[in-house]
Amino acid sequence: MDLHELFVADKAAIRAGWVQELQRSSGNLAGRVTQGELMKRADEMSELLVQALGASRDGTIESVDFAVLDRFFDEFARDRVEQGFSSEETATFVFSLKRPLFQRIQERFSNDAGQLAALSWQATELVDRLGLRAVGAFQRMREAVIERQQHELLELSTPVVKLWKDVLALPIIGTLDSNRTQIMMETLLTRIAETEAAIAIIDITGVPTVDTLVAQHLIKTVTAIRLMGADCIISGVRPQIAQTIVHLGVDLGEVTTKANLADALALALKRTGVRTSDAAGSTN
Repeated sequence: MDLHELFVADKAAIRAGWVQELQRSSGNLAGRVTQGELMKRADEMSELLVQALGASRDGTIESVDFAVLDRFFDEFARDRVEQGFSSEETATFVFSLKRPLFQRIQERFSNDAGQLAALSWQATELVDRLGLRAVGAFQRMREAVIERQQHELLELSTPVVKLWKDVLALPIIGTLDSNRTQIMMETLLTRIAETEAAIAIIDITGVPTVDTLVAQHLIKTVTAIRLMGADCIISGVRPQIAQTIVHLGVDLGEVTTKANLADALALALKRTGVRTSDAAGSTN
């Protein structure tokens, strides 16, 4: 008898023991998952495990195709991550299968030492591999969630503000890197297309330092804005930043810069044909 035959013959007993182990180990999971959900997941994994073991070429664990179980683990891990489980708690779901499986093997082959040892080793290898795949799926899903959250935070940290008709502003606070620059560029270009703005002001007052990489990012953004048919003004160029740019030998080309956002807005209004006195009167 191999593990597949054991699972088929003692499916009900193994499932009952597994559910009992899950109930024993799930005392700290109250409020995050119900017993019904645990049993449903146990049933799903049991069916897929029997299917995978049955498709094994020679009955060994090495020949088992875990692809169908990997899809289950991805879905299971995604739910666990969203419910706030840890990797250890996720792995416990799989490792809880070990005790009832060993019990069935011992009950059936207590008088056959060779068969007992062989199946026990196969069961250990099987559950360990399943546990590793479950943890691997959990790590992938958690990394995906973290990446999505980081992307959302970057979007929130690059708000595009409409200062006046045809004038947008993007205040930047913090350090610029490649990922943030890409999101910043996409957000700004999208808003330019939506509002048909003529001028975009990039305010770098909140950028602590400007190095060669940051300057290159700014130049790329300005170039993309011009390709959209709009003009760009960079404001918040403090004396220290100006000195740094000159020292680095970075050529900003024909990029218009201003010391502060107010000066940049005044220039933008002038370029769009709005006189400062008219703008002041319109705000009252």
